[in-house]
Amino acid sequence: MRVRVLGCSGAIARDCKTTSFLVDQDVLIDAGTGVGDLTREEMLRIEDVFLTHAHLDHIACLPLMVDTIAGARAGQPLRVHALPHTLAALRQHVFNDLIWPDFTRLPSAAAPLVTFHPLDVGAVRHVQGRAIEALPAEHSVPAVGFAVRGPQADAPWWVFSGDTVGSPAFWQRVNQLHVHSLVIETAFSNGERALAQLARHLSPAALADQLDQIDPARRYPIYITHTKPAETETIMREIAQFDQVRPPRREAAHDIRWPSAGHVFEL
Repeated sequence: MRVRVLGCSGAIARDCKTTSFLVDQDVLIDAGTGVGDLTREEMLRIEDVFLTHAHLDHIACLPLMVDTIAGARAGQPLRVHALPHTLAALRQHVFNDLIWPDFTRLPSAAAPLVTFHPLDVGAVRHVQGRAIEALPAEHSVPAVGFAVRGPQADAPWWVFSGDTVGSPAFWQRVNQLHVHSLVIETAFSNGERALAQLARHLSPAALADQLDQIDPARRYPIYITHTKPAETETIMREIAQFDQVRPPRREAAHDIRWPSAGHVFEL
């Protein structure tokens, strides 16, 4: 299984695309502006989209992508999986025949270009042999993270926190998994920690507390995502500092990395 980073920024600027990951060739995890770098042929291969939540930076390219592939998808609807709240927001605010055509009813209600599939926390969907599990997340709107595993029963999991301020239930589940790598958000620097808390995002100081909840017997690479372009260097410097001056309980520094668009996880 391959997971390709299409976008992992908390905002847009040159070379900064918002959250989206391509699993193999046919599954999207979130549909931020990074989707815009796919060719039309690559978009046509996508069958399922899993959304963490309804915020624009995670859904911005979904309606545009549907429009791009519409002519070739008759009778083959794109399946969108998300929390009921997220799907309701898409219906009300995006696919509403005002902001964008309602492709859940076009070209007809019987044969739409998009179908919605409600997903609850803890639910597992199987797509072409892969398991995709919705993980708990705490954000300013209802949200989930995702864990994705390849077809082999003993395959490791790729874990994505989604946007979150942290959740004990998230770590409880993650500590039960054989994790290959963890992608976790840190949207603001410590200087903006009050704003981060208000927006239900992590700062490096809050991330330190979250990473202390990892089972000490487990070790895997941790990738930082959703950094604001103006603060990326500061955030990564502060994260490096907390691992130097505030080691976790097992008294060994974390393996923390910063991915960029185009990075590929090979599982």
